[in-house]
Amino acid sequence: MCTCINFKTKDFYFGRNLDLEYNFGEKVIITPRKYKFELKNKNSFQTKYAMIGMATVIDSYPLYADAVNEKGLCIAGLYFPGNAVYYKEKESYLNIASFELIPWCLGNYSNIAELRKDLEKINITNQAFSENMPNAELHWMISDEKECIVLEQTKYGLQIYDNPYGVLTNNPPFYYHDMNMNNYMNVSAKFPTNTFSEEIDLKPYGQGMGMMGLPGDVTPTSRFVRTAFYKLNSITDEDEESSISQFFHILDSVSMIKGSVITKENNYDMTTYSSCMNASKGIYYFKTYYNNQINAVSLNEKNKNEENLEIYELPKNQNIQYLN
Repeated sequence: MCTCINFKTKDFYFGRNLDLEYNFGEKVIITPRKYKFELKNKNSFQTKYAMIGMATVIDSYPLYADAVNEKGLCIAGLYFPGNAVYYKEKESYLNIASFELIPWCLGNYSNIAELRKDLEKINITNQAFSENMPNAELHWMISDEKECIVLEQTKYGLQIYDNPYGVLTNNPPFYYHDMNMNNYMNVSAKFPTNTFSEEIDLKPYGQGMGMMGLPGDVTPTSRFVRTAFYKLNSITDEDEESSISQFFHILDSVSMIKGSVITKENNYDMTTYSSCMNASKGIYYFKTYYNNQINAVSLNEKNKNEENLEIYELPKNQNIQYLN
């Protein structure tokens, strides 16, 4: 269960909550320009653009959950169980394995307009990274400063949706979330007026009553609606600190508290980390469940041109600032 958003103030931002019952060895990883990726289709490519994001690294291969490249193109993969379908390789298609999609897109394309032409030729294949690592069932939110799309491959084939909300969660497919939003057109951030009847004198008795009907649970459909509401009604200053603070506040409104959701395997779902990427400047901000201080790693000219991956461990312990 995850939530992803984009956000625009003076700069453009993109990020997500990653909700899991375990850690997957995640670290902040910088992949430089001209880094070689071997593909399952027997081809390879060298990255045109450097990228930074959250990944686990196996045999020098960064398995990204979310990332941004130096041009400001951003992608996050979100859990899509039961609906994601990956196919065998097909002739005359661009056969890309699901775990290859993020580095392939970010390493080769500078924006969605450029990417769209090739996305329609893609076949996301069922080839796993290794025998011990089966494919995660995913769909993807892809965004730059001008556009946002959702990529889903199901039993009906590859679907590319324009995403005017700049929000994505999990099941059901995106077309359902889009239709479901019509059920909440009455929800408002404004102080409400009585529309029930002119014959009865009804008055608000507290603040926030215009929001009545906004769903409060953590199901994917409810998180989609709630995140879209908070994001689209957000008011913030445009400086960097205000922007990233507001971004994390929006993600906090749909974060998973350990113990509030128990999976069928009797594990506890929780927000293992939250990320906020300044896509305009190439800065990756993040915090974790056990350390909610905001940390940052910057994509700069030096590390864009390194030969190897740069790997940054996540702080594991809470950092408390004592004032006396």
